[in-house]
Amino acid sequence: MKKTGRIMLVLLVLVVSVMLLYPSIKWHFLIPEETKELAAGTNMEIREYARGQASKDVRILLSMAKTNGEDAVPAEYKYLISDAKAELKKVGKSNPEKWTCYSLLSAFKTESSFFEAIEAKYREELMEVKELSNYVLQLGLDLRGGMSVLLEADTTRIEQELGRAVTEAELTALLNEDIEILNARIDQFGVSEPDIRLQGTSQILIELPGEADPERVNSFLRGKGSLAFQLVDSTLTDRVNSDYQKNHSLIFADDGTMITPSYIPADRTLAGYYIEDEYGLEVLNSLVVLKSEIALDGAHLKAAAVSQDPETRSPVVNFRLDSEGGEIFYKVTSANKGQGLAVVMDGKVKSVAKINEAIRDSVQLSGGFTDEEAQSLAVTLKTASLPVELVVVSQQAIGATLGDDAVKVALLAIVVGCALVFIFMAAYYGPAGLVSDVSLLMNFLMMISLLSALNFTLTLSSIAGIVLTLGMAIDANVIIYERMKEEEKKGALGYQIVREGYKGAFWSIMDSNVTTIIAALVLSFFGSSTVKGFANTLAIGIACSLFTSLFVSHLIFDLFIPADSFNRVKLSWRKRK
Repeated sequence: MKKTGRIMLVLLVLVVSVMLLYPSIKWHFLIPEETKELAAGTNMEIREYARGQASKDVRILLSMAKTNGEDAVPAEYKYLISDAKAELKKVGKSNPEKWTCYSLLSAFKTESSFFEAIEAKYREELMEVKELSNYVLQLGLDLRGGMSVLLEADTTRIEQELGRAVTEAELTALLNEDIEILNARIDQFGVSEPDIRLQGTSQILIELPGEADPERVNSFLRGKGSLAFQLVDSTLTDRVNSDYQKNHSLIFADDGTMITPSYIPADRTLAGYYIEDEYGLEVLNSLVVLKSEIALDGAHLKAAAVSQDPETRSPVVNFRLDSEGGEIFYKVTSANKGQGLAVVMDGKVKSVAKINEAIRDSVQLSGGFTDEEAQSLAVTLKTASLPVELVVVSQQAIGATLGDDAVKVALLAIVVGCALVFIFMAAYYGPAGLVSDVSLLMNFLMMISLLSALNFTLTLSSIAGIVLTLGMAIDANVIIYERMKEEEKKGALGYQIVREGYKGAFWSIMDSNVTTIIAALVLSFFGSSTVKGFANTLAIGIACSLFTSLFVSHLIFDLFIPADSFNRVKLSWRKRK
């Protein structure tokens, strides 16, 4: 590759690295701690905060409009002007010459629409920060704490199916299958480095690094094995929804539970059809009357994925059933063409589809889903069936195993250690040592940016992998420089020293690094979560090290020592005769 192309490649890598690292920089240095604490709360807490702040701001602006209505809109509320312009455009009115507190309020049709505009501002700010937290380099359970969830096996359903008590060996096997499914759920919901293990003979302990966000945990604990497909009674569904729209009190008791109307027979079940609101919280959308008999148990579901309808281009969810489930489903759909079929999980209706034809083992659900809703339903279907049901025994936030002082000391040790390495290389190898320092800094930038982009969780073992990688990166430069010295002793001059030095060191560096990468991959596949953190960091770091030590540092030498140069390569500060 020509020198210009190599320079462009290095610059491109630097730009991409900075872009990948920016979310972490923004999270840790640009967002106030107070905002991060608010965003770390549950979605319910965010909704309460946003509505509380919106109520306060509405009262302030109403008071200002009454007392100083012709004053200009305060700077902190100018964001509402764009919403006010949109409201005026809807009704065909022109914008005022000057935006005052009075004209701002007058632009909104109702006080509730004004409230919603302010609430949206607080909601979007906090939800954006909450979303950003999923794309930054986070500290692990041992560095900043997290959440611990203890689950207990509920063998009632499985014992009823078997007609006898479950043996200890059978329960262990079933719980191991549960752990595999929980791992799949956590992985698909983006939670990094979980520690899931058996505790005793009937419990599973889950430890998750990060903020104690129950919403995050409940998102992958949903679907405790109660996924089912049930037929819909359309006539009764229309009637109960008509009553619901007229008077909510006919359906809900004082404690918020649903009241089943007297006209619904015993072989029918009343359930709610829930959708997600702007905060990602489930809200009741409508009511559905189901036939109590389960048409198909979710345990027969094998796989689920999101695709696109070729005609409408809208998201659909496709899933496959096992052979037994396929036969059951074929009989159900053959006998109930034209009727509605509901996907019911934990007593809540997640989707309703019309049966147009007999279906065997490949099923498609469509219902005007958004991409997020379709993806969420697919993940839920894919991992909903647990061999043995689990009950949450305890769910609590846990502290870091190391104190803040110990973490600061460890980070200080890393900084001091790296600084000493930089100083040593510069002092021992002179200007060439400065080249290795530059390549080492770029190696560190690339490694941290990749870990950040992968939403990696930094643990003590991960830090050990970073330190080891930096050491191996310096080792590669030492090998190159020693080869250069050997070439210099042989009488080589100028660029010939650089060329032969890199050529002689290439295979030594590749052999040592490739074997280490192989070991890291083995540890990553077969190790525990802690070992995987070390192995993944090590593998990423070594890949970056190979690029910086063999490509970047070589390019720097090429920039300062032309190919036709016979000047000495300065491998120390000493003057040579």
